Amino acid sequence: MKFKKFGAFNIISMIILAALTIFFIFPFYWIASGSFKLQDVAIAIPPEWFPMNPTLANYEELLQPLTGRWFFNSVFVSLMTTLLVCTTASLAGYALAKKRFPGVTLIFTIFVAAMALPKQVILIPLLRFITELGWMDTYQALIIPAIGWPFGIFLMKQFSHSVPTELLESADIDGCGELKKFWHIVLPIVKPGIGALAIFTFIASWNDYFTQLVFTNTETMKTLPLGLASMAQSAEYSLNYGLLMAGALLASLPMITVFLLFQSFFTQGVTVGAVKG
Repeated sequence: MKFKKFGAFNIISMIILAALTIFFIFPFYWIASGSFKLQDVAIAIPPEWFPMNPTLANYEELLQPLTGRWFFNSVFVSLMTTLLVCTTASLAGYALAKKRFPGVTLIFTIFVAAMALPKQVILIPLLRFITELGWMDTYQALIIPAIGWPFGIFLMKQFSHSVPTELLESADIDGCGELKKFWHIVLPIVKPGIGALAIFTFIASWNDYFTQLVFTNTETMKTLPLGLASMAQSAEYSLNYGLLMAGALLASLPMITVFLLFQSFFTQGVTVGAVKG
């Protein structure tokens, strides 16, 4: 049996990678372990690196009907936003990449320019628009403004360029309609891009604290990040770190789940165009 010889460079690289792995995983471990500690243990110095007397008291306090509503709001808003953004962005990206019509370059330039604008710039006119429509403190206010995400359209346009024009021309000759062409030809090719966009959109929507803060007024319409922040602000004397760590762990689970579900599409999307066939 032949053993691979490890040089000094390989050994040093493995040590550095192992150290970086521990460095990036440790915060998640600290949150997970802290969620099973009571307040006096969570703030103890020196810290208790591993909970000696783990407890579910934080989760029992956290898992209340109102907290469940916050969790449902976050999941529903993030999933609907992801679905609508992926649908509209893939259609718009395909049209901008493969269709030739007057103003196509100007429209794409506007989308690229919009990517440079921070969300706070359009917040006041968007707030007036939402108020006049009567959408304040509704799911529409949290979902609809995110549909025309410029980055999503830009990303799907770049992926749509990989669709062979010959296939589209052959479909035209066979009398294939636009939606049928998109569903049977374009969609399977740009699927890696849609997977990557789904991850980006879900995480952005889940963590969109600022917009959700402005467009919601009642406790029942709050999302999980807003609810956890209000719990922290309502503490009169000290923060319950164990409770907040349990909430942070609960808030991170959907994002981890979405990434695990779409990771194959994400890695395909990252490597598209890296190797010529």
